[in-house]
Amino acid sequence: MEPISTRLNKYLSEAGYCSRRAADKLIDEGRVTINGIVPEMGTKVLEGDEVKVDGKTILNDAKKRTYIAFNKPVGIVCTTDTGVEKDNIIDYIKYPSRIFPIGRLDKDSEGLILLTDDGDIVNKILRASNNHEKEYIVSVDKPISQTFVQRMSAGIPLEELGKTTKSCNVEKLSTYEFKIVLTQGLNRQIRRMCEYLNYEVQSLKRTRIMNIHLKCDVGTYRDLTDEELNTLNETLKDSKKTL
Repeated sequence: MEPISTRLNKYLSEAGYCSRRAADKLIDEGRVTINGIVPEMGTKVLEGDEVKVDGKTILNDAKKRTYIAFNKPVGIVCTTDTGVEKDNIIDYIKYPSRIFPIGRLDKDSEGLILLTDDGDIVNKILRASNNHEKEYIVSVDKPISQTFVQRMSAGIPLEELGKTTKSCNVEKLSTYEFKIVLTQGLNRQIRRMCEYLNYEVQSLKRTRIMNIHLKCDVGTYRDLTDEELNTLNETLKDSKKTL
């Protein structure tokens, strides 16, 4: 009977150290060792092997994972690079164990972002082809017309990105405010869409990611409920992971 083995990038991901993509980068940079030896990409970890990153032992002890929903304030940057950006999300939250954000939310925007130590769920959610919904409430500087709603819904060409946005659901909430549900994650997508139609975003708040709703005050976080996690995992079960 062959010994149980796990690919090194998956081992680091399941240990909650980083995503698989980040693990591949660490391996490529020679910062990971197995039993004191720098491995090749694709090497598998066997039971009893000692895995280290930058000399620090990484244990994959199958502990209970952390999943939190954070209401990010304007001005906080969604990066784990605490040495570069002083207003980063990790230092702001000061969570007692290592976690990382799933995706990004612009510094000028506020609202829901998920954080976890589960690298596999990060990869599944981030894969754009899975078409996972994200909902935003947006206020703009001019009255919202029916033409604006129709054009935003139909798709906007973003020449600087070389893409046209996918059709989406847009609903006018008041004279200056609308709700939009996206299944894409293009850089500053909503702001760029509005600019194309000569509107300027005044405020932007993300209120939902898939089945997870905000439900906490600005600057605070909460644990996901068992019901939310069960629904999330059910939704993701057929999703391909990020390559």
